[in-house]
Order: sequence, then C-alpha cells, then structure tokens
Amino acid sequence: MQPEWVQGDKMWLRVLLALLLSFTINSIHMEVLPAQEVQNGENLTLQCVVDISTTSHAQPQHRVLFYKDDVLFRNVSSTESTESHFISQARAYNAGIYKCTVILNNKEKTTAEYEVLVRGVSSPVVTLDRKEAIEGGVVTVNCSVPEEKPPVYFTIEKFELNAKGGKHRRTKFSQNQNWVTLEFTVEEQDRVIHFQCQAGIMYGKRVEDSKIVRSDMVTVRESFSNPKFHISPQGTITEGDQLHIKCTIQVTHMAKEFPEIIIQKDKLIVAHSRQGSEATYSVMAMVEHSGNYTCKVETSRISKVNSIVVNITELFSKPKLESSATRLDQGESLNLWCSIPGAPSANFSIQKDGVTVSRAPNFTTKASEYDSGTYTCVAGMGQVVKQSNAVQVVVCEMLSKPRIFYDSKSEVIKGQTLRVNCQSRNGTTPIVYHLLKASTILESRRMSSREPAVFQQNPTEDTEYQCASDNCHSHQQMTSEPLPVRVIVPVEEVQLTILLNNMVESGKDIVLRCWVNKASGPITYKFYREKEVKPFSEMVSNDTQAIWRKAQASKEQEGEYYCTASNRANLVKHVPRSNILTVRVFLSPWKKGLIAVVVIGVIIAILVVGARCYFLKKAKAKQMPVEMSRPAVPLLTSNNEKMLSDTSTEASRPYGYNEDMGNHAMKPMNENKEPLTLDVEYTEVEVTSPEPHEGPGMKGTETVYSEIRNAKPEALGNRYSRTEGSLDGT
Repeated sequence: MQPEWVQGDKMWLRVLLALLLSFTINSIHMEVLPAQEVQNGENLTLQCVVDISTTSHAQPQHRVLFYKDDVLFRNVSSTESTESHFISQARAYNAGIYKCTVILNNKEKTTAEYEVLVRGVSSPVVTLDRKEAIEGGVVTVNCSVPEEKPPVYFTIEKFELNAKGGKHRRTKFSQNQNWVTLEFTVEEQDRVIHFQCQAGIMYGKRVEDSKIVRSDMVTVRESFSNPKFHISPQGTITEGDQLHIKCTIQVTHMAKEFPEIIIQKDKLIVAHSRQGSEATYSVMAMVEHSGNYTCKVETSRISKVNSIVVNITELFSKPKLESSATRLDQGESLNLWCSIPGAPSANFSIQKDGVTVSRAPNFTTKASEYDSGTYTCVAGMGQVVKQSNAVQVVVCEMLSKPRIFYDSKSEVIKGQTLRVNCQSRNGTTPIVYHLLKASTILESRRMSSREPAVFQQNPTEDTEYQCASDNCHSHQQMTSEPLPVRVIVPVEEVQLTILLNNMVESGKDIVLRCWVNKASGPITYKFYREKEVKPFSEMVSNDTQAIWRKAQASKEQEGEYYCTASNRANLVKHVPRSNILTVRVFLSPWKKGLIAVVVIGVIIAILVVGARCYFLKKAKAKQMPVEMSRPAVPLLTSNNEKMLSDTSTEASRPYGYNEDMGNHAMKPMNENKEPLTLDVEYTEVEVTSPEPHEGPGMKGTETVYSEIRNAKPEALGNRYSRTEGSLDGT
C-alpha cells in the first residue's frame, strides 16, 4: 500500500496533466449482445463504446455510467474504449430502456436509448398440500416463480380428469412476492382433479406470460352417498292409507360431520333431520298429498338432491256447497245445500265460521244479521274427511235513519273547521255516508263499522246540511233531518261616518254612524276620541250599525273620532278599528250677530263710563284754582269787591245754574237736550294797580286768570275772569 503522500502526488500529477493536455470525446454508443430482444434465460451483454482523442500517447482515464429506465445501476472508471456489463440468464425484470454516459474531466456525452426486450417468463412451480381429499374438503394450491421478481400475476385453474374446460378459475396479483397460495373447495361431483398455474409479468404496456404448468392429481372420496327414497305402502296408494316417505343416505368414515336431510313437497319442507342418516314424512294419504317430493342432503359446502313423484288415488270427490243467494235482506229465506259428484253415501255437516249449524246436507233459515258469515260443508267417509268450497253470505240489515250532528258546545266561527258527524246506529256494515247541502253531495265516506262518519267543512255563512246513508240492503238510502248551522261571522271591517256633514253648526246635533260588514250579532260598538284610552260611548246591538248622537253640539265636541266593533268571534287582541273622522263645529249667523251686538254694546258702555269719569275729573279740576286765588285780606275797592263777590258767587254755583229758576233747581243749558261741547282755556294776565290805590312803600301786581269756554253758537256761553292778587312785603 502506497503512503498517502504518494497518492496525493499522483492526484496532483493527474490534475497537472489535465491542465497541460487536451482531450475531446468524439463519439459514444452502446451495443446489446446477442440482440436487443432475447428469450427468458439467455445471457445478455451491454457494451458502452467510447472514442476519445487526446494530445497524449496514452488513453486518459474516464468514467462510464450505465442506466436502466433512467436509474443508475453501474459506475466504473476506465481507460479502455469499451466497457461491458454482463447479465446472466436474463429475466423479465431485466427488460427496459438502457443507455450509458462517459465523463472526461468536465466533459460528458450520453448515448441514445436502447430498448431491451426479454420474451417469456420462467416456468412456475405448482405444489399441493394433499393428493387425496373428501367432498366438501379444501385443497391448498401454491404457485411460484422463484427466478422472477414481483409484481407477478398468477392464474390457477381447477380441472376434472377427462373433462373439457376448467371447473373453477381464479386470478390473483402478488405485489411484493413471487408466489401465491389459493384454496379450492372439493365439490360433490369431483372424482379426480388437478390444477394448472400460469405466471404473467407486465413491463411497460406489454405482458409476458409463462408456460402453463400442471400439478399432481388429487383423488376425491365421497363424504356421503346420494339420497334415496323409500315409499310405503308400495303400489297404489288410496286416500285414507297411511303414507310414509323416507329419505336415506350413507355417510363415510372420513366425514367430519353429519349432513342435514330435508324432505320437501314443492317448496314446502315437510320433514328434516340433523342427526342420523335418514328423514321420514308420515301422513294419512289424501289426494292433495300427491305431487313431487325432493330430498336434499346438505353440509356447509356440499349439497346432493334426489326427487320422486307420489300419486294418491281419490276415495271420493270434494263436496260442493251451494246457496240460494249470497246477498240477502234481513228477513228473507237463506237456503244452503251440500252434494258430492257421483252421490256416494257420506256424512255431511254444514258449518258457519267453524261452528256446525246443521248435520244434514241442507240448511234453511230466516236470514238475520247474525247469519252473515262464511259457510262450508264437511263430508266424511271412514277416516277421510273433506271440506267443500267456502260460500260467503251477507245478510243486510236495513239502516236506521241517520242522525247528523256536530259539537254544539262550541260555536261555529267563519274560517274555522266544523266537524259534521253522520251516523246510523243500526244496519249492516260497510255503510256509505254522503254529506248533502241543498241536495248536492259534498263528500262521501265508507265506514266499515258503526262509528259516525266525520266530515270536515268550512262554512262561511248560515247553512243547512243533511246526511244520507246506504248499505247492501235493497231499500233506498236513508236521509237525515236537516242540520241548521249558524255561522258566527267575525267583524272584519269597520267604518265611521257622520251624517249630513263634517262641519256641524253649533247648537245642532252631531250624529256619528259606526257600521260594519256582514257580521253576526250581538256586536259591541265603542266610540273613542283620538288619544283617549277609554271610550266615551259603548253599546251592544244586533244591527250592523250603531248611531251616537250629541244634541246641541258646541266647540267642546270638535276633534277626531274613531270607533271599534267586535263580536264573540273576534279575539280580544284583534278588535277591528275604524277610520279616523275629523269633526268641526262652527257658530250660527244669528249667534255671531248677537255676539257682535253684545260686544259693541259693551264697548259703548265702557266708552260712556270713561267719558263721564273724564268730565267729572275736569269739573273738579276747575274749582281748585279759584279757591287758591282768594286773598286773605281784601285790598280791592268796592267795585272790585263786587266783581269778586259776583265772581265768587258764580263760581260757587254748579255748572249750568240759572238764577231765573226757583228753588235753585238745575237746568240744562241746552233746552233742546243737545249735547254741549265745551273747550276751556286758561290765560294768565299780569295787571299793575293804579298808583292812588298803592300803599306807602308798596308796589303791587295782580295776576288775572281768564277762563274762556267755547260753546256752540246756539249754546249759552259765559266768560269768567279770575284775579289773584299778591302784595310784596305783606
């Protein structure tokens, strides 16, 4: 072994040579020997041939890679121009797509793809777990191809010796193994059997099959024999004889269990046995026991069958029962008679529903409802008893007059379902009931009992129903009495109107009309004012309208109104409500005039009172300046005094005083009683007294207030002058 440093030097030497030398791959191809298609088991060689050019005299070292179906299966370094891969005894799994690649330094080249075909599959090996088997047993077959690789398809077929074609063929796919094991049941017809096996392998879209390989022979033994019949008595069997039918088998010692023995007549099992080697059916022979009998012997996998026909001679014919009528009215005569063709002597009895009603071949009675039923005739001769055909007799009892009713505890409300009952208490069933309305059939019911027939109706208005019933009796159908139905129609729509006009004159009547659609009474009407919870009027009436009247309407009755109406068919929470009606109240013209006159009169009175107060105030205002102008010491002359006195006297008189009137009576100034209009004016005048009248060392002035009253020309007018004196230094 060379030291590591020597190997390292060689590697660097190769790298250096690669850098100094030049290489090129001219071509590369693959050769498949002896051919691309070979038979299974032949040797196969794959050669990868490469042509390389170099500046060196020696071939450079390169790598050769072999691929099968794009999977690398060999990698080799070589300095040769040809590198080979040998396959000994090629099998089906060696078929595929091959190619090779050469790598030189950083250069590489790959050949084209070559398809290699391997024809055929190696012959399978077949083995059995036994060479002798029993009916119903199992044979295990093993088939394998040791030289092939999975997955493999196996086909195994079972054959009977000297028989054409297989009896049972099975196919199984083995994904991970190159062998399979299958079990085959040995059937009752098998005597000598063998098996054949074939293997198949798929690659790509092709399937290659092996040769068919045959197994060893298997001998089959019976587990039990075919069944046999034994009939007693032998020969002719007549009705009344004791009949014995026996089925027997023989069971071999190799059987693991006893089979079940079954005797059938047609498809009816009449006898069977699970233990032993026989089964027996015993019965007194009758003609109906004639027929085909089958004996089956069965285990879990094996079944063997045998059949026989048994004939019984009839002793006498089946009796025949006849009736005068099968449908009779109550009270009619019922006649039954029984006979046997050929008229042999026999014992007769007539039965109704299994109960004997007559021990003679004839039966007569007056039909009643209880005579309805199924009648048969029984005839006996020795131990042989035969029953006739059945005769169904129906005796019809006349129906009673039906009664029609409904649950009267609850009222009939429009829109709700009404259950109308119809019933005939007497009469033969089935009974057909018809519900009538105005002689028209609304609905029909067929009742098989005497329970009442129930009809569901939805009446919308008051109506009448009748019921008719009919059965098998010849009498015509019966009709009930009419059933009146009062339908409570709920209030559905409410309207509120006012008579005459929505504008009502004060003092006249307000008449409101609350009316409904076609509804049943009594109806509760309630009148409301808008936004009020409690009604101001409530009344109950059978009429479809209610009137509310308010005499001598006033403004207080003005506003919005509505009403409600309901009866017992309306739910409390769903009381219909009318429209809202607005009512206006206005004053009559004469009242408006009266109010205007009163208002004007009040205004005039107020003005008069105000004017009087005003004039009284003015008169009082006149007197106050005169009193204030009176001097404490008289300083005037006699003329002045007289003047003042006159003035004072006049001033103290009431206004309008006339001296010519006696007793100081007041006299109006205007005798014509016309209103006097006065305007008063006050003028202040300053007067200087003459010097002769002045006292020593005094200088006096006088102030004169002049009151001027202006009156109409025809009125008397006066003019007054008031003088107020003041002395300086006094």
